Amino acid sequence: MGKLKGRCRRCDELIRFGSPLDATGKLNAFSPNPRGQNICGREIFSWLNLNTKSNSTVPMDALNRDAEEVIAALRKASTANRSTPGRQGNVVFLNPRNADEVMITGDLHGRRDNFEAIVSAAALRSNPRRHLVLQEACHGGPIYTDACGCMSHALLEEIAVLKAEFPQRVHFLLGNHELSELTGYPIQKNRQMLNLLFRLGMLHKFGSSTEDVREAQLEFLRSSPLAVSLSNGIFISHSIPEKCDSGSFDAGIFEREISYDAPFAEDDVFSLLWGRDYREENARRFADLIGAKLLINGHDPCLEGYRVANSRQIILDCCGDKAGYLTISPGEQITTQQAAERVQILQGAGIKQD
Repeated sequence: MGKLKGRCRRCDELIRFGSPLDATGKLNAFSPNPRGQNICGREIFSWLNLNTKSNSTVPMDALNRDAEEVIAALRKASTANRSTPGRQGNVVFLNPRNADEVMITGDLHGRRDNFEAIVSAAALRSNPRRHLVLQEACHGGPIYTDACGCMSHALLEEIAVLKAEFPQRVHFLLGNHELSELTGYPIQKNRQMLNLLFRLGMLHKFGSSTEDVREAQLEFLRSSPLAVSLSNGIFISHSIPEKCDSGSFDAGIFEREISYDAPFAEDDVFSLLWGRDYREENARRFADLIGAKLLINGHDPCLEGYRVANSRQIILDCCGDKAGYLTISPGEQITTQQAAERVQILQGAGIKQD
């Protein structure tokens, strides 16, 4: 729980200093003020109410699901994650025998509109051998207009529903924001504590059933793979570690069972999902380490929906107004430049070739 820090400067409540979230994902009764002062969790909620406004009014059908339906979908998706054909350890391997095409997408961060456009473009029902790779649902997008809470939990639930419907062909990769929910590692952006906003959204939606939903949600995240590997040498993960060319990285995380009991229980998982080293030398070393020819990642914002980071790495982003995706056959040989030329952009309701 952290060491006693004193009393809240506003309400005189005893507080402790440390992460606002514990390892099980529950809110602790303390939190550091975004301005660096010591105030308690109750006062943080008050501060968030005053400093957060809705940035979207997109209707979300997922909010109509009750707690029991959501829990059932999350549990079904967790089982599907672990039994996905081609999964070995924490990697899903795809080849021409089990996939004709793989549609690869970038970070969503609560953008339900982009998610719906992606699902429509994927047309999984009419393309029975097409796979869809998704990533980074948590934190961002619309908030509840009548409460201080992020709606992105509902997008995560919709992804679980999609995984349950297409258990062999939908693959949700663990990202750094999902890792933060698993481990209680706090993320603050734009003076907003994203983990708290996420939890407040769940509390607003599920009330007394929040902890039950949360348990199923964390199990879904624990079961999610770290990467998808295509037989043509394309390796898809949320990011890659930093300084692979000068440091050490344990690729064994792709094979062994991972512990998510503490923020740094698996340093190499943290490094994999949080890395922002886009140097040519770093990408080349990581690709050689895992036996890949081309790396496709998310994690980094791209105004145009994608960018070529270096000769071995392409970044896709789906949380902006331009959402980039790439469809590739596991059996085709393709260069970085050819792959970049095939990136398509979802823009509004339409699709345009970039």
